[in-house]
Amino acid sequence: MKIAVLKESASGERRVAATPETVKKFIGLGAEIAVEAGAGLTAAIADADYAAAGAQVADRAGALAGAGIVLGVQGPEPASLAGVAPGAWVVASLNPFGERARVDGYAAAGLEALAMEFMPRITRAQSMDILSSQSNLAGYKAVLDAASEYGRAFPMMMTAAGTVSAARVFVMGVGVAGLQAIATARRLGAQVSATDVRSATKEQILSLGAKPIFVENVAGIEGEGAGGYAGEMSDAYKAAQAELVSAHIAKQDIVITTALIPGRPAPRLISAAQVASMKPGSVIVDLAVEQGGNVEGAVAGEIIEIGGVKIVGHKNVPSRLAADASALFSRNLFNFLSAFWDKAAGAPVLDAEIGDAIRLTKGGEVVNQRLLA
Repeated sequence: MKIAVLKESASGERRVAATPETVKKFIGLGAEIAVEAGAGLTAAIADADYAAAGAQVADRAGALAGAGIVLGVQGPEPASLAGVAPGAWVVASLNPFGERARVDGYAAAGLEALAMEFMPRITRAQSMDILSSQSNLAGYKAVLDAASEYGRAFPMMMTAAGTVSAARVFVMGVGVAGLQAIATARRLGAQVSATDVRSATKEQILSLGAKPIFVENVAGIEGEGAGGYAGEMSDAYKAAQAELVSAHIAKQDIVITTALIPGRPAPRLISAAQVASMKPGSVIVDLAVEQGGNVEGAVAGEIIEIGGVKIVGHKNVPSRLAADASALFSRNLFNFLSAFWDKAAGAPVLDAEIGDAIRLTKGGEVVNQRLLA
């Protein structure tokens, strides 16, 4: 089995889908690895490092020639995959809902597209979950971005000249990114509070030393969406939460929003009126800006200022920590493929539970039920 590792072509993408560590591991399974020249440079990995690990370094055509599996961070364009073996797998983050035309292109090319972000959130797939590994780094980086834009210190400081108050940080959405944001802000000495629509997150917030901000006695917080993701809130809950958050957010120095609903636009958590209620010099970091944004007025790829409040909308935040993000992403890919590696076949053979969940195309057709629905 030849596995091709491609240089990312998406604008601003600095990650790579394999590292010398995972190259060695794939070779240990009996695979042949070909890496497109320059694939790892933006993640601080030289071509010589791949060669030393046992990979063949070649141009794109040479890397793809006869490959049965193509690894990527973001999905490559179908037209750029000429020369792969018939029915080759494309294993990457494929953005199936946002890039449906590209998915159809994989089907037309006879490729089997496997969307890693569709990995089911079950115990045995935790080590394969790219959303978790990349969100963890995004939550960390969001706090650093906020600290960079915030014109004051995070921790309380007692000095001979007087006391500096601790920054007040409010995290909205307590998934993987939110939990890491809480932990990072706490480590920097901030006074942290957090909220979520899932009642189970209260204990997680408290365990990190933050204050939970929750609407009580209103239907709409009990349930979760499929796979442990947050679902839509009831209208009554939305109204009660807006009132509570409005009162709380006006007192905050920094707000970090992380809420996403798979396959749907990001929920609006902060209105323009709530932004206007914050003090000049405050900072909001919207980690959902590429899916429509949690914050009214946020602009993808830009830092804007409204009434003295900065709204940070960096795209592809994990890519801004390219070396560590690549290390984790590439391990997710190896953990996935190695778990299904059939030594006799010299290739991975997927089971129904995970295979059917992540497979988008096969045999010239789109086959994933989430897309067909």
